[in-house]
Amino acid sequence: MQNLQLSRSLRPPISGAEVENALSEMGRGRAPGPDNIHVELIEALGDWVIDKLTEMVNLICDSGGMLSGMSKSVVMVLPGKPGANECGLHRTTSLMSHITQFLLCVLMEGVRNGIRPEVGDIRFGFVPDGGTGNVIFTLAAMVDRCIGMQKDV
Repeated sequence: MQNLQLSRSLRPPISGAEVENALSEMGRGRAPGPDNIHVELIEALGDWVIDKLTEMVNLICDSGGMLSGMSKSVVMVLPGKPGANECGLHRTTSLMSHITQFLLCVLMEGVRNGIRPEVGDIRFGFVPDGGTGNVIFTLAAMVDRCIGMQKDV
């Protein structure tokens, strides 16, 4: 397995504000993973848990690995429709630890923030508020204008 650690010179340490933001974005009222820890329980610990989670995330980033229990999930097969009796009518879902989901949220936001300046505004499907619908509309307007002016597209 590759070592995924980044040296401190390549990235700043993850701040408590980033951790707090990721925690606020976590879904509430959802089933916990194998560790049976709910997001609401994590929030109930207040500022103390923000400090501890910040330490944990930075330690994981520095070491390049995490505890083996954090990578475990419970896979469940659910019927897609009531009374489904064929395999094709079922779907699977995975229950992952909320701490792991939180960690992934923090890391993904860091990656997004690092990549955002590198991705130009013309990469429509890959930037916020730059959906392909905007491009399709602009292209259709240009084609319409060219046809109106009897020019080749």
